[in-house]
Amino acid sequence: MKSDEVAESAGTIPSIPDPSLPLIDSYTYHSPAPTAPGPYFLGVDEAGRGPVLGPLVYGVAYCPIAYKEQLEQLGFTDSKTLTAQVRSSLLETLGSDPVNLGWSVRVLSPKDISAGMLKRPPTNLNQQSQNATVLLIREVLARGVQLSEVYVDALGRTTSYEAYLSSLFPDIAFTVQAKADLTFKIVGAASVAAKVTRDAWIDGWVYEERAPGWWAQETGSGYPSDPKTQAWIRSSLEPTFGYPSFARFSWATIKVALEKDGHAVEWIDDGQASLVQAFTGATGRDKDRCLVTKDLCLSSVSTL
Repeated sequence: MKSDEVAESAGTIPSIPDPSLPLIDSYTYHSPAPTAPGPYFLGVDEAGRGPVLGPLVYGVAYCPIAYKEQLEQLGFTDSKTLTAQVRSSLLETLGSDPVNLGWSVRVLSPKDISAGMLKRPPTNLNQQSQNATVLLIREVLARGVQLSEVYVDALGRTTSYEAYLSSLFPDIAFTVQAKADLTFKIVGAASVAAKVTRDAWIDGWVYEERAPGWWAQETGSGYPSDPKTQAWIRSSLEPTFGYPSFARFSWATIKVALEKDGHAVEWIDDGQASLVQAFTGATGRDKDRCLVTKDLCLSSVSTL
């Protein structure tokens, strides 16, 4: 999937540690911590929450409150409204004033997203998103940055989420609202950091499975409604082994494709079958009791 040009482009993005390696584990990147005196305000936004392919990236950007007027002039806004070229330029702007501007991203690999959602009990996407946000805020604080205000772009029940964050960080004033990236420039800056990082991973994806030529080259945006993404899902299914780790296995789109076009698998565990038989073979008073109790001549207390 990766051309030399894409690899070179991804290599210039500091939040991509090594574009020649596959993304297996989730990780966090921090820019150098700003040195200007605080207090600071910070914005939080994400890129890739809805797609069935690739990572989910949470980004934060922060600067001194005294820098707010300068920040307003830099052009940050909802990254989805900007071209890729403008977003890349704005990410460079984020790194152009290290005394005042800082940013970080938390990259959740598709493998980790799926593992969290499929385990028992599951960690759903909302909880994983909250965990990423809290982790980023804690790590920025740990770097000695004095945060007094945090603005979060979020969907759903923003009031309860705001209360939750305030309970964890009582010394910080939180504002959680939908489309905060359009309202607050610092959230727009976080949106750019998240979007550029995710796009670089998608454009330069290296398959962990290392099967040259097997996976379709064109992936589209990764959203289930994208015709190019739908074509990738149809053409990249290996009937026995399924999809590469680029796909989020916890998404209904992938589950349906596997059930429809994948080979059916029957898991056989002789040991488990024997254990089930031990509990189901008895009748009468011994029903639902393990046969071992009969072999050892053990009686229930209720029958004594």
